[in-house]
Amino acid sequence: MSEPAEKLTDYLPLSPDRNAERLATLKQLFPDLFTNEGRLNVDELKKVVDPALVSETERYDFRWYGKTASKREAFTPSRAALVYDKARSVNPEKAGGNMIIEGENLEVLKLLSSAYRERIKCIYIDPPYNTGKDFVYSDRFAEGQKPYWEQTGVTEDGVKVDTNTDSDGRFHSNWLSMMHSRLLVARYLLKPDGVIFVSIDDNEVQNMRRVMDEVFGEENFAGVLVWQKSKKGDAKLVARNHEYAVVYVRDREHALDNGVWRRKKPGVDEVLAKYDEIRAKMGEESHEAIQEEIRAWYSSLSKADPRRAHQHYRWSDKRGLYFAADFAGPDDGRESRPRHDIIHPVTKKPCAKPSTGWRWDEERTTDALAQDPPRIHFGPDETTIPCRKTYLFEVQSEPFASVFYRDGRAGTLEVESLVGKGMFDFPKDKEVLGDFFGLTTQKNDLILDFFGGSGTTAQAVMELNKADGGNRQFILVQLPELTDASSPAHKAGFKKISDITIERAKRVIAREQKAAADLLPNDEKRQLADSLGFKVFKLAKSNFPRVEYAPDPDKTEAENIEALKQYIRDKEATFHFQWERETVLDEVLLKNGFMLDYTLTKRPEFKKNEVFLAKNAHKESLICLDQNLDPATVDHFKKHKEHFFICLELALDTTKKWNLKHHLGDKLKAF
Repeated sequence: MSEPAEKLTDYLPLSPDRNAERLATLKQLFPDLFTNEGRLNVDELKKVVDPALVSETERYDFRWYGKTASKREAFTPSRAALVYDKARSVNPEKAGGNMIIEGENLEVLKLLSSAYRERIKCIYIDPPYNTGKDFVYSDRFAEGQKPYWEQTGVTEDGVKVDTNTDSDGRFHSNWLSMMHSRLLVARYLLKPDGVIFVSIDDNEVQNMRRVMDEVFGEENFAGVLVWQKSKKGDAKLVARNHEYAVVYVRDREHALDNGVWRRKKPGVDEVLAKYDEIRAKMGEESHEAIQEEIRAWYSSLSKADPRRAHQHYRWSDKRGLYFAADFAGPDDGRESRPRHDIIHPVTKKPCAKPSTGWRWDEERTTDALAQDPPRIHFGPDETTIPCRKTYLFEVQSEPFASVFYRDGRAGTLEVESLVGKGMFDFPKDKEVLGDFFGLTTQKNDLILDFFGGSGTTAQAVMELNKADGGNRQFILVQLPELTDASSPAHKAGFKKISDITIERAKRVIAREQKAAADLLPNDEKRQLADSLGFKVFKLAKSNFPRVEYAPDPDKTEAENIEALKQYIRDKEATFHFQWERETVLDEVLLKNGFMLDYTLTKRPEFKKNEVFLAKNAHKESLICLDQNLDPATVDHFKKHKEHFFICLELALDTTKKWNLKHHLGDKLKAF
């Protein structure tokens, strides 16, 4: 057969494939619109425009009953608001961005999605494991039924939730729908280099992987951590004494660009401090005496002591404490491994060589020998194979192992020490969460937990900041789920799980401040303890009237028009007399992209209206909530077109609105 004919295009330079570039950008923004094979799913794209455009067909896909509805629910705008609860906040003036939000987490995530989009560095969640005894909160309501936050008194008394029993024909589907919608919204909150940890066990780990592959993309899977929680177990077949943390990044390339994940080796700081102490006592150059002393100290430690794990660092030179590590080449059968001579510094004879040759080539070996002191460790004579020196101060960190042990009782004991025995089942370990956050965050990052539970995340963040001098902030979200009336928690006065979340964080702060009370005011530990605080917010009905008017088919057109006018008058009257400025400010600014740590400053140049400058780390805007905007205020923006301005829609007549739109364009936001 003849060779295929060459084409002219084989030699022509091609312009960039813009279509492929656009598809790559679309996948980065919306991975849920693509198949598991990475192709654009046109049907999913159509559903964004109108779900009715797509008729479902059978094909290979990860599907469950309610999947389409869960995606639609994720992207339905919220009708709710967050209301500041001053009475339950702790040192709110020092809270910064620390918040505990009492509310249904999907609705809260939607409310945060404008202001906190791509602001969260790390998400940790410990959702229901779907064991047959867990709740799955419904995101869909029957006709005429209101969600709990619009029902009077329910938030204060607690929300009774239904159990997702394994006898339900949609047992896995119910759980998947709950997780799917929340993960879809949560992804938008993560920074491009952000990370999410999800605790789970064998009941749903496979489904969790699959749904997270779909939401975050398979290419952004970072790993599954196996947490062994006990050394023993009792079971008829296999003892399950572990659970998992499934880990994904928002975007792998961004995550790697920001640096690899490393954690400080346990005990390394203490070993280096002891070495410095011994060296100062023995003399800088008394290395044999230093070695004898450090080895004796290692031997005095118990086998469980993390410092003893570094006992192979037992040699000393003027550079520091080191380990004489083998640098033979791997036993891979290669004859081409370097086999150059290394001359013993005392006998001046070639040293013995490993049978597999050297790991380093001759140039690197020569460079190591030329340094002062040499980075190659020799035995007493040439009969001992030389080793390379690995200094402990240069290898203080390590990757996080995919399998680790931590006693599962530690979390329970910590909660008991703070709020009492039997208050919360299976709380997570603050040390494990601290390791996750220390591994993946910097000192000023924001951490989110939207299944707040007993509040472990808040405590872990505060204690990590204490350990490394950081200023990380936390946001916890917890449903006001009713505690069982017969439970120790309910009898102790905790009507809702969210009460425990808040109380634990409060007591952690009180304990830290009590411990630091005797320190001087300028002591770092005292200053850190005094700076602790958080704000509490509750999910509530929006302050703005919602149009619920429907024409009466039994009335004439004129009668329906008059009824609509009366409906509008009634709604406006309700709004005029019932709203509080601070509450409305939070709702308006949050929905306009302001994080809830914003500051307000009254602007004196406005004489006829009360106008404030709202400002946070990322944006600023003038805002006025007066119900009538004076013409002088409108005229101000003729000469100050650089400002954003937020005001009430009802404060504007047609002329004022036209003038402001003419002056400010898209910088005007009328609510």
